[in-house]
Amino acid sequence: MEQVIPQMLSEKHVAKMLNVSVAALRRWRREGRGPDFTRCERCIRYSVSAIQRYASENSSASKKAADLHSAARKGARDMTI
Repeated sequence: MEQVIPQMLSEKHVAKMLNVSVAALRRWRREGRGPDFTRCERCIRYSVSAIQRYASENSSASKKAADLHSAARKGARDMTI
């Protein structure tokens, strides 16, 4: 069975895609946030699927859904007190 290797993108390409600086990507990696990455020796690479996942998880629609879910849980907790 043949394994499929995901397309890997450089940090420069990803920075341009996300409209952020390369320095921002590097800071996010240090802080443990931002898209998942792979280190190949001294090179940093990002898979296309990791960038897509990061973008969808950090969209305003997903944040609104998380806020609504959090508010609903808080409201339910307040009612049990």
